[in-house]
Amino acid sequence: MNAVKVAVADDVALARTRLARILEEAGCEVLGQFEDGTSLLEWLQTKPALDLLFLDIKMPGPSGLEVAAELPYPLPVVFVTAHREHALEAYDLAALDYVLKPISEERIQKTLDRFRQGLVPARPAQDYRAALHIPRVVVRVGDGLLLVDLRKVSHFEVHEEQVWTWMGGERLLTQWKSLTEVESAFPGAGLMRINRSALVRPEAITGVRPLWGGRAMVRLGSEVELEVSRSSTPALKERFGIKGDFYRKEEE
Repeated sequence: MNAVKVAVADDVALARTRLARILEEAGCEVLGQFEDGTSLLEWLQTKPALDLLFLDIKMPGPSGLEVAAELPYPLPVVFVTAHREHALEAYDLAALDYVLKPISEERIQKTLDRFRQGLVPARPAQDYRAALHIPRVVVRVGDGLLLVDLRKVSHFEVHEEQVWTWMGGERLLTQWKSLTEVESAFPGAGLMRINRSALVRPEAITGVRPLWGGRAMVRLGSEVELEVSRSSTPALKERFGIKGDFYRKEEE
């Protein structure tokens, strides 16, 4: 019987090493061991000859669930975790199995038997080639890097020659030094420059409020408001089809 080629991701070195040892003793070939989701996703971009992926859920960078959702190609996934509460999310991602820690040789053997018997659930419909081209924002988190889906970003701000991005009300540091660099990185994203220091993803705008002097205020989500310069306000109104007379009523 051919060895099952696997990779293991867990930020706890002892747990990672123990799982790899159990898998090797069960006849698997461990091609890679990773302590965070970012390095694992980077490795998967090389398309290794992998049969099965074992993921912890809570890791630095992308969680195991996020890694499973962003796989660059179809790959059976087994979650190995101490947390029961994520089981439904795991099976929504068509996980082969959900193994609770502390693991045992017998439990891992049952998982491998399921795989060898072809009991692999179909993954949700998804264009995996397109997934490779989802625009990502590289941000620094702790001592590592996180790849953030641009669609989760509300806006970018520049301050003292550093560009920050906002996601879910949290500010994260990017690798760029100017908003021009951001615009060049995502030429087809339709980002809007609303003033000298802010670049907004239009889909994140939930409201517009007129200000004195031909300026405006935009609301992002339910809490954040940013001022739109007088020169950028006409383009904003045109983008959302806001008629002048309707807008002026709010000014009076």
